[in-house]
Amino acid sequence: MILADVVGTVTSSVKHPVYHARALMVLQPIDGKGKPEGTEILAIDTVQAGVGDRVLALREGNGVGQVLGTGRVAIRTIIVGIVDAVECD
Repeated sequence: MILADVVGTVTSSVKHPVYHARALMVLQPIDGKGKPEGTEILAIDTVQAGVGDRVLALREGNGVGQVLGTGRVAIRTIIVGIVDAVECD
């Protein structure tokens, strides 16, 4: 699991059937203090997140299939929660 900020959306007129009726978001992974970590990634949205939201994302193909209830899919990253607050010592 990673923390990330939603920084954009992706619109596509032609896509793999597994993406049908699913929103694609661009995520910027962050550390616990909110600083960017690494490069931006694409993720399927399952929680109606929007640009500017801080989210929790799962980055593991088998886990994504389990969350979607579809088994193996052509999706690596999925947004599973919108974060209200982060507290670090």
